[in-house]
Order: sequence, then structure tokens, then C-alpha cells
Amino acid sequence: MRLVTRVFTYGFVSKWLLWIICPWYRSVLFFFQTTLLVQGDVHKHEGNMFLISMIISCRPQVELHVHLDGAIRVQTILDVAKSRGISLPANTVEELTSRIIVEEPATLTKFLGKFAEYMHVVAGDREAIKRIAYEFVEDKAKEGVIYVEVRYSPHLLANTKVDPIPWNQKEGDLCPDEVVHLVNEGLSEGERAFNIKARSILCCMRHMPSWSMDVVELCKKYRHEGVVAIDLAGDESLNCEEAVRCGVHRTVHAGEVGPASVVKEAVEVLKAERVGHGYRTLEDRELYKKLLAQNMHFEVCPVSSKLTGACDPDFTKHPAITFRKDQANYSLNTDDPLIFNSTLHLDYSTAHKYMGFTEEEFKRLNIKSAESSFLPEKEKKELLLDLYEAYGMIQSTAF
Repeated sequence: MRLVTRVFTYGFVSKWLLWIICPWYRSVLFFFQTTLLVQGDVHKHEGNMFLISMIISCRPQVELHVHLDGAIRVQTILDVAKSRGISLPANTVEELTSRIIVEEPATLTKFLGKFAEYMHVVAGDREAIKRIAYEFVEDKAKEGVIYVEVRYSPHLLANTKVDPIPWNQKEGDLCPDEVVHLVNEGLSEGERAFNIKARSILCCMRHMPSWSMDVVELCKKYRHEGVVAIDLAGDESLNCEEAVRCGVHRTVHAGEVGPASVVKEAVEVLKAERVGHGYRTLEDRELYKKLLAQNMHFEVCPVSSKLTGACDPDFTKHPAITFRKDQANYSLNTDDPLIFNSTLHLDYSTAHKYMGFTEEEFKRLNIKSAESSFLPEKEKKELLLDLYEAYGMIQSTAF
């Protein structure tokens, strides 16, 4: 036991290698998984959660739906506020965390309001933007993620060449184009430091359609520098046509709280290659069957879906259970871990405890996530080979 505990201190790479080459190591982890994951509520038993986190982090994972501005460290917000002379209503990590996080099921509107607690601190600050991108990669590496696609709106982090200027900022000199450059730099430096792969998706905002064509152009400009896709929203048919014409990959937030018809529009009008959330798809059985046949990928966020009120708070009724039973193409993701006070480990543990997920299903959904990533084909094949090796699989037996 002491040896196993010490192993976890050597970081993800060491754990991954041990997973591949040591059958006894996998057996020990399986023992912990089958005896500890069934005990207690995942939010209450912190000792068990520590071991659960270590176990899950030994499985290399792929994450496709997480927002950069919803994954900032609270300490970083405090540090940047201090350096910029910005007053906050809280002075400690604990105090600020309590103001930001959502602990009980609420509405999507209430959740979105949480960003106003801190976004004015980091927006418009070059050093802060690069720092949050770098730290994001570090945090994901610690969770055992080997490939992540992080999304954000460059306009929400800018303070010039954006109308209106967000977060009640005064006009400055940081434009959306430079925001993308800074995030790319932070992600790239994080990749080199922590030996994982990180790419970005640029978001259109449903309430700001005037920004959307600019987002498309930024995707085109930076498509060979880490930007792999666009996240479309609202009535984006013209912008969608330009994205399709230029070969820009597309994901769309749809069917989170809106009806199944929004998912249908996302796929048929906006030409979505993946659907963000997509839970309400199940309300239209014909649409659901059609998307299953098309191998459409659903970016599922279990903890998020409970706390935003998108799904029944009873996890045993979650749409992901249907996705699992139907062997759908989907991923598990955190969405906004800062606001939900969560980690990818919590989403996986929740799926295991309440939704009947097994080790085999975790493997399957990560393989499907890699296949549905927006990486170029060569890099995608390399990612898949890494997963096959780590899972002790050969490609011919893949899901």
C-alpha cells in the first residue's frame, strides 16, 4: 500500500507507465475502485474521494467540453485583483469560492450570473490571460487528461475592438485577436511543461451575434496555431456557411435547457459535428435515433447538468444512462469546474456511483471522445494509439 501511495506522487506519466506494464498495479487499483467507489455520497466522503481521484487519474482521459473562463483558479483571481488594484468583496480563497460556486441546483441564468463575480478581474489583462491558460493545462494534466479542447469567447476577455466592452471595463488596448494569441501561448507553454495536448475552440455568444463573424475569422486565422473549432450559437446560419466553406470544425450548445428542436436546428442548419450537452434530444425519439445512426457526439457534463437545472437532480435519471445503454457517442466533461467546485474525477465518480458506469464504459467513451475530437487525422490517430496502449487494448478490438 505504501508503494502504491508513493507511486501517485510521481505524476501522471509514471502512473500511466505503471498502468501499462504492471498487472499487479492494475489489480490494486481495481480493488480500490470496486470497494471504495460504492461507499457514501461523492460530495461527502472526502477520504474516499481522494482515493477515487487517484484511481481515476491513472486512466488517461480526453475532455472536449470545458470553458476556460469557468476553470480559473480562485487564488489566481485574488492574485490578479491585488496586482491590478481591483477591490473584491472577498479576500481569501475560501470567501471568494463561497461567492462563486453553485452548490445546489439552480437555473442556467443564475449560473451565468456567477461570471460577473470575477471576470472583470482577468479580462483585459495580458499576463492574467496567458496565466489562466497555462494553469488550466497544469490542472488538466494533474487530473490525468492527455488531450483537452478548451473553449472561450475572445471578446469576453478583451477591452477594445469589442462592442459593447464587457464587464463594465474601461476601454483599453487588448483586442480579441491578441486574446487568442495570448491563450495560444499559455496553452502551448503548458503543453511543453506538462506533456499533454491542449487545443482551443472559439465561442460565439448567443446574445452578441455582432461578434460572430469576427469569431469565424479568428478561427480561420489561428487554425494552424491551436484553434481547432468554433462553438456556434443562436441564428448563425451565415457564419455557419463560412465556417463550413473554410473547413472550420463546429460544435453547438444545444438541448441543455432548450427543446429537442434546438438540437435539430444545430445539426441541420448549423451543421454541428458535435452537440454541447444535448440532453433534450431524448424528448424527440426520431431525432435521437437519427443522431445515433449518424454517430453524433454528445458532450455530456453530469455535475454541471444538475447544478444548472438542465437535468433532474436525481443522477439515477440522468440522460447519460440512456446514452450508455444505447452505446451512443459521447464524452464526460466538467463544463465550468470553478463554478461547480468540481473536477473531472467528480464527474467520473458520479457516473460510476449513480449511473452504472463501468471501467469498460469509461474506456469506450474516451475512445469515442478521441475519435470525435477536432484534431487533424494524423494527430487523432496518435492520440487513439496512446489510449489503446494505456488501456491495454489493440486497435482491432477497439469499440
